[in-house]
Amino acid sequence: MNVIIIGGGIGGLCAAIALQQNGISATVYEAAPELRAVGAGVGLAANAMQGLARLGVAEEVVARGKQLEALVMYDGKGRVIRNLDTRPLSRKYGISNFVIHRADLHEVLQNHLQPGTLVLGKRCDHIYQQAHQAKAKFTDGTQASADLLLASDGINSVVRQQLLPQSKPRYAGYTCWRAVIQNPGVDLNSMVSAETWAPQGRVGIAPLPHGSIYWYACINAPENDTHMRQMTPEQLSRHFAGVHPPVAQVLAAAKPGQLLWNDIADLKPLRQFVYNRVVLLGDAAHATTPNMGQGACQAIEDAVVLGQCLRQEPVLEIALKQYEQRRLARTAKVIRLSRLLGQVAQWQQPFLGSFRNSLFRMMPQGITQRQMEWLYQVDF
Repeated sequence: MNVIIIGGGIGGLCAAIALQQNGISATVYEAAPELRAVGAGVGLAANAMQGLARLGVAEEVVARGKQLEALVMYDGKGRVIRNLDTRPLSRKYGISNFVIHRADLHEVLQNHLQPGTLVLGKRCDHIYQQAHQAKAKFTDGTQASADLLLASDGINSVVRQQLLPQSKPRYAGYTCWRAVIQNPGVDLNSMVSAETWAPQGRVGIAPLPHGSIYWYACINAPENDTHMRQMTPEQLSRHFAGVHPPVAQVLAAAKPGQLLWNDIADLKPLRQFVYNRVVLLGDAAHATTPNMGQGACQAIEDAVVLGQCLRQEPVLEIALKQYEQRRLARTAKVIRLSRLLGQVAQWQQPFLGSFRNSLFRMMPQGITQRQMEWLYQVDF
C-alpha cells in the first residue's frame, strides 16, 4: 500500500513515521517551499510522550526540550489560583508537562523519515476519489495518486472543506500572540509553567532550554481585528502593565519579528473522519483551542492509532473504521472541554473573575488530578 499525506506538520510527520514503521510507503506533500525554524513553543502531555515513544522518537525529543514540575495559575495581582504538582502524574504515566520549541520537534520528526518522504512546495487544491484510489492535485499543476490519502493540512484544511463545505473554523472570542525569547533578566521559576488570569487577558510563560522563554498572551477581541493584528510587543506590554511582574517585562522583551499572531478558533466536532480512501487527521479533523495544550498531543495520538489499526487489521476499510471509532469521542471531548475552559479563563468582569478564582482555589487537588488522568490513559 502507498499513502499520500497532505501537510507536513506534527500530525503529518508522525503519521508518515507510523506508516513507514509498518512497511507502508508514505509521501508527505507540504505547501511551504522551504524548511525554516518557525513556530513558538509547544507543550506535550504524557499522552503525547507515550505516542512519541511508540514512534521511537521520544528520547530525542526529550533531549531537545524541558520537563517541568508544576502548572501554576495566578490572578492579576500574582496570587496563586491553582498550583498543580505534575510530578505524580509523570511518575505514573511517563514524562508530562514537557515543553519544546516547535521547530526542534519538527526537526526530530523529519530526521526519522525515510529519504525522499517529504516533498516541499506542493500546495494541494483539490482531491479526487475512485473506488480504490485517491488523487491529489497541486497548485503547480502536478498530481499524485495513492491507495490512501491522509489530510493533515490544519484547521483550514482544503481537503476537509472539499468534503465538508459546512465545516468552518469557529472563532473562540479571543486573539493570541506567541513568541520565544531569551530571558531578559527576569526572575522565573525554571521548573514551572505559569499562566496568569487577569482582567486584561491571559498570559502564559514557560521556560525552555538554554535560557529561552516561551510566552503567549490572549485578549478578548472581535475576529480578525486590524488593531490586534498590528500590536507590537511594546503595546502588548502596556496593555498588561497592571499585571503582576514580570509579565509586562517578558512581553516587552520580544522583537517584532519574533511575534506570532493568530485568532483562536476550533472546529465543531465532526461525526466522521473517514471518507472512503480519504482520512482526516490532526487539526484537519478536530482542531481545538489551546487551553488544554492538546492540539499537537491529539495529532500524535491520531498517527499512532492509525498506524496501529493498519498494522493489526489487514482489511483497509475495517482498519480505517476502527481508527475513526477510536478517535471520534475522545477528540470531541477535548474540543468541548478546551473551549469551555477558554471561555471561563477569559472572563473579564471583575466579579466573575473573582468568583471563578475562588472556585478554583477551593477545588480539591484530587479532582484536578483525576480530570487530567483521563487524558493520559491512552488506548494504544
